[in-house]
Parts: sequence; structure tokens; C-alpha cells
Amino acid sequence: MVNQSAQRHVSRGLRALSSILAMVLTMALMLLYAPTPSARAMESTTSAESTDGMLSINSSTAVLTDTSGYHLNATVTNTTGQEIPAGTLTLAMNAFYTFVSRNDIQDWSEGNGRIPTPQSVGQADVPALQPGASANVSIDADAHQESLAAINSWGPKPVLLSYSANGTPLAQSHTFVTRTGAGLHTPSTPALHITVAQPLAANGWTTDSKLLGQLVDEGGISSSKLAKIAMPSKDDDARLKSLQQTFAKHDMLQVVGDPTYLQAMAMPTRVDGITQPALFDITAYSAMNNAPAYSAAGINDRQWSAAKARKTYQSALGDSNADITAYAWQGNGNWTLQALTKARQQGYGTVIATHDFEEDDAATVRTGKTVVSTDAGDITVLSAQNVLSGLAQGKATSDDANADSEGTTAGRLARFVAQSAFYQMEQPYAERNLLVCLNEDSDPSVVDALMSDIEQSPWLNLTDLATLKDADISEDAASMSTDLPQTDGLTDGMRSDVQQTLSALANSSSNIKRFNTSILVKPNGKDESDVNTWSRQLTNAHTIMALHALGGESPSRSTMAEGANQLAALLINGVAITPTESVNVVSETAKMPVTISNSHPYPVKVKVSSLTDSMQIVTSRFDTVQVPPHGEAQVAFTIRVSTSGTANATISLFDRNGAAFGATQVTHITSALQISDKSGFVIIGFAVLLGAVGLWRQFNRKKDPDE
Repeated sequence: MVNQSAQRHVSRGLRALSSILAMVLTMALMLLYAPTPSARAMESTTSAESTDGMLSINSSTAVLTDTSGYHLNATVTNTTGQEIPAGTLTLAMNAFYTFVSRNDIQDWSEGNGRIPTPQSVGQADVPALQPGASANVSIDADAHQESLAAINSWGPKPVLLSYSANGTPLAQSHTFVTRTGAGLHTPSTPALHITVAQPLAANGWTTDSKLLGQLVDEGGISSSKLAKIAMPSKDDDARLKSLQQTFAKHDMLQVVGDPTYLQAMAMPTRVDGITQPALFDITAYSAMNNAPAYSAAGINDRQWSAAKARKTYQSALGDSNADITAYAWQGNGNWTLQALTKARQQGYGTVIATHDFEEDDAATVRTGKTVVSTDAGDITVLSAQNVLSGLAQGKATSDDANADSEGTTAGRLARFVAQSAFYQMEQPYAERNLLVCLNEDSDPSVVDALMSDIEQSPWLNLTDLATLKDADISEDAASMSTDLPQTDGLTDGMRSDVQQTLSALANSSSNIKRFNTSILVKPNGKDESDVNTWSRQLTNAHTIMALHALGGESPSRSTMAEGANQLAALLINGVAITPTESVNVVSETAKMPVTISNSHPYPVKVKVSSLTDSMQIVTSRFDTVQVPPHGEAQVAFTIRVSTSGTANATISLFDRNGAAFGATQVTHITSALQISDKSGFVIIGFAVLLGAVGLWRQFNRKKDPDE
């Protein structure tokens, strides 16, 4: 009994001691983790203010090997309204996690994934930051770092970059790193084929004013000069040189060049294919469904056909036997069946769909090739994979992802690499070839970084467009021909822009045609061939500018339409009325001379009109005059007056069909009618005689008796 009682007392004592120890430990932990006053103040401040944009990843390792290590550089910015004390940037990951679905990887990219990242890769100190101030911070870990060495499977891994100060979390960025199989004892699977296409086009076009002046003033230029009357914008040279260096470094990058851009180069760049001339927007042409409007603008089907594209390419190379595949590149609209049919009619056997062709919700990715039957024959569609192409073009996968790590190039490239690995892991043994399309205005440095990452990814195998074009297609791809885009894809704004451009080009084209047929004189003899050649060059120059104006690139639309209008204005305004001085008329009739000038190298023949604003002072109405090249000719209008006064005569030019053109001139006419011949004196004498007879009768008549 004594022993049992003693045991009970000991047991109670131990329980009491345990309770005391638990209380002490709890209090210690509360003291240890209690936020300091500054931390509490900062927490309340940052919770009330936006921390968006606080973390920005400048560069990071996208492809991780057994020797590469991990390297990250980020910018930390104080986006709050008060100072942030010195803090810490921490890089952590989950070395053992495998993404299991597309939603899984997307949620992480948007910052919504609940994936723990227990493995720390490294930390870096962040200095205190005043409001609006930034700090550049780097974290570097070698290949032997414990967390990196712990990875035991290849594939994308979640990476978390977090920023805190005084123990308070301030911002996070969710990104990826993709481990290769190098150094891991894992079975290898066939690589996923991938084709990367870069359209080579000018970053904006403008008119060569010097060549335009020579064409108009000198009666023609060489055909090689005429082809360059539309030239790339001034800032294009530096970009082209950088792109050429990138092309040289990555020979599997498929370059598809605009043949008119190659023609504008002093030394054309090597390309793997060509687009339609000037990247003429075939999808918009089909969507507008108004061939007469394009014809009125000076564009016919021959000018953007595959045959014309190859001919322009041959001209650029100076080799009439050069052969190359012509691809119809997608414009702003969709590749509907109508658009594909038109492309096939124009001689294109293959088109490239850069957007809105692949299914967004397809269960798995497939080879980017579809064969579509049209009334003009079968046509092959090479379609870009939406997610990878969007990332390569600088577009985040969603707004939330853009607000997180995909708001920077480094973040998008890390996601690109991770996404491509995930696609390979979805169907590791399926034969597929994905197309990635870049933009016409791609940044050369981004293209270089993208290609370098792909080349370092052993689960990807770069192929060329010819391989993709010859690839076998799945049953799903074969069924796509019956599931084409049903809408043309043009917004109201796009449609309005095209319509306005067509209207402007129709006006300038009409003026050039009128000049050639109703103003210009085409003499017989040795000059006939020269003037006909000049007329054709004027029309061709307008066509060149119109093609660029109707391409898919918006900046060129307005500049090229303005260039076409400038050409028409130079021609029309080159025939003008020389301002005349005021005319004083002192008799019933007089002559009013009018001088017409012609700045062009060939003669012109026009009608000249004169019309006054008075019924008492009038002129003859029309006269016709032929004006020699670079010369002047004069016509004389007859003025007839019936009283003294003033009037304004409006002088106008009309073409030979009776349509007015050019600027009008106003000549002031003053009439001071004087008696200057015998008939005038006879009239006055007769009037005096009548007056005298009237007075005589008044004084000598007999009065009426009733008066």
C-alpha cells in the first residue's frame, strides 16, 4: 500500500512537472516568434498596400544538369509607401515533386499551387529600401548543393522565390527548373520533336523619298531601284544584324523570310522558306470578301501569289533558277476554309497557322500538321502549339501568371522549358512534332536564349519545316479538316482599319491611273516606249506600297498608304496653274493670260477653265493646252464687260475626261469702262440730241385750256 501511494505521488509530480515544462516552452516559443514592433508595423503597412511587382526575375537557370548548378538574378523593388528594412531573398524548391496534370503546372505558375518547397537552395541579403527604390540580388548554388544533388528524377520542379524582412513575408514568385536525366539512373525515352519558325520581316516600312522624287522627276528609274522604293525603317539595320548573328548560332532555327524584305537587303540573309510578298494579309482579304475593293486599291491576285513570291526571291538573290518553298503566313484573321481555299488558288501548298487553329482544350498535344481539302485542292496547315508559341512570343499563359513569374522573359523561358518537358512526359513514346512560331518583331536576344534552352533540353529534338511538313499525322489531326475556325477572327477595329486603308489606296490609285490615261500625253515615235515604261513604273511603285500597306503589320499600314498618296500627289500637283496678277479692263473686251506649268519629264495635255462670280464681267469658259516637259504653256481667256466693277475669276484644271484636279487659282478683275472709239461718241451725241429735243418740247408746247 505504501509503495502504491508513493508511486501515485511520483506520477502526479511528473505530470505537474511536464505541465510546467510545456508552459515554459510555449512562452519561450511565443517570445521567440513574436514580431518586433517594426515587423508588426511593416506587416500592417504591406498588407494595406500592394506588393505587386516587388519581385522580378531577371535571369534564372531553366535547364538543370548534374554540372550546371542553379543561378538566379532578381530585382527587389519597394512598391510600398514607406521604408522596408534590410531583408532576405530565399530560393527553395521541391526536389521530389512531379507535376501530374496541366492544371497542376498552371496553378503553380499562377501562384495558386499548394506545393511545399522544403529544400532550400540559397539565400541572399537585400538592403533596406526606400519607397520606389530597387536592389539587384543574385543567388548562386553549385551542382553539389544539397537540394540540387537530392533530385532523383528528371522533369520540371517547382521553385519558390520569397522575400521577407524582419521575419515578415513580403513577396513571392513561383517559377520552375527542369532537371535533365544527366547523372540520374532513370530510363531514357524518345525525344519530342520540335520545330521553331522565325518570320523574317522588316520592323516597319517607309517610303524612300529620294527614289520617289527621281521616279517622278526623271521619267523612271532602274527596276532594281524601283523594287526598293519601299524600304525598312531606319532602326531596322541594327536589329537585322543581331538576328543574323542569332541565325548563325542556331542553324536549326527555321527562318521564313518576306521576299520583299530580302530584296531590300544589300546581301540577303539565308532563309529556309519564304512568305507571301510583303506578308500580304490573306486572312483579311478573305474576311473582307471584297475583291473589287482590293482591285480599286491597285492590288490584284497575281501580286501576292506563290509564283510572285518566288520571282521576288530570285530577284533578291540574282539567281533566276533559285528554288525555295513558299509558305502562306497567317495574318490577323483566321485560316477559315475560305481563306485556305484562296491560298491554295494562289499556289501555296502549305500555310502556317500562328494562332487560333489548334484546340486549346485538347487532351494531349499532337503533331502540328493538318491536311485540309479545298475546292482548289489539298493544302497542308502547319499549326503552332498555342502555349509554347505564346510563351516564346512573350505572352504569359494567363493574367495571374503574368503578375507572378511569367511577367519577365526569364520566367516565361523557365515555364517554356518546364511545359515542353511535361508534354514529353504525357506521352513519352508517342511520335509528335510541335511547331513553335515566333513574332515578326522578335527580340534577337530572346530568340537566342530560347534556342539555347531548347538545345540544352535532351527531351527535345529540333527539326526543320520540311520534316514537319512530311510528318505523319494522327487521326485527330486528320479530322481537323472538318473542324476549322468558323469565324474570320477580325475584330471591328481591324476591319475598320483595312477598310480605311483600302479607301485611301483606291483614291491614290485612281489619281495615278487618271494621270497616266487622261493627263499624260503619249507621243508616237521614239518617246512612246519611254513614256509607257514610266507609266508602268508609276503603277508598280503604287502596287509595292499598297502591298505593304495591306500586310499584317500595323505600323506599315499608315506609312505605306501615306507613301502611295505622296506619289499620286507629286504627279497631280506637278501640273499646276502659275499664279497670275490682277487684270484691269478699260474696254468692253480684253485678254486674260493663264500660264500652266509641267514639272514632269513628258508632255501633258489638260483643259483649263475660267469662271467669274459676276454677270457683268465674264470670261470665256474653257481652253485646252499641251504643256511641254519641264516647261510652261499659256492660254488666253477673253474677258467681256458691260459695266464698271470688279469680279473674281476662278481658274481650274480638268483632265481630258472633264474631271477637275489640282489646286485652283483666283484672279481679280477690275473694269473701268471708258469711251475709246467713235461708236461711243456717236451714242453720246445721240443722247445729247434727244435731251435737247425734249427740253425744246417742254418749253414750246401749247397749254391745254383745262390746265
